[in-house]
Amino acid sequence: MATVPLINVPAAACIISQVLGAARSYAAEALKPKFSSKYLIQHVSQKLIPAVKEFEKSYQPPVTHLGRVLSVGDGIARVYGLKSVQAGELVCFDSGVKGMALNLQSDHVGVVVFGNDSAIHQGDLVYRTGQIVNVPIGPGTLGRVTDALGQPIDGKGPLTNVRSSLVEVKA
Repeated sequence: MATVPLINVPAAACIISQVLGAARSYAAEALKPKFSSKYLIQHVSQKLIPAVKEFEKSYQPPVTHLGRVLSVGDGIARVYGLKSVQAGELVCFDSGVKGMALNLQSDHVGVVVFGNDSAIHQGDLVYRTGQIVNVPIGPGTLGRVTDALGQPIDGKGPLTNVRSSLVEVKA
């Protein structure tokens, strides 16, 4: 199973800010006839690409967004280090398997594993997504086969005529 790419919002915002700043500073020069668009693209690329690569190397995500698996068994993983995780939040393991934080203890978090827990090992990293688990509901799900998160696995394409609903709701 492929790992799910996670977007690091602070890092992405910083990179976008750098790109916009550089674009503004070069915009006036681009309007002058002495620069061709090819030259401008090369010049901006020479300045920005090394800066972005250096930023990616040096950036450390906040510790509260990462945890490590203490133990796993019977579809439950005990995870240490997800201090600000919310009950019902979707988390992603190194292996790409997803889970839902349920049992919030002072020293660890109990995570229900949505998939093969044999792909998860002690010491694996666990990432917060910031999203509360929700699934598609509605007429478009009738007759369809989905996984635990409502993603279609029957080969009939994406679900239509559905809306999202939280998995954990009060009765």
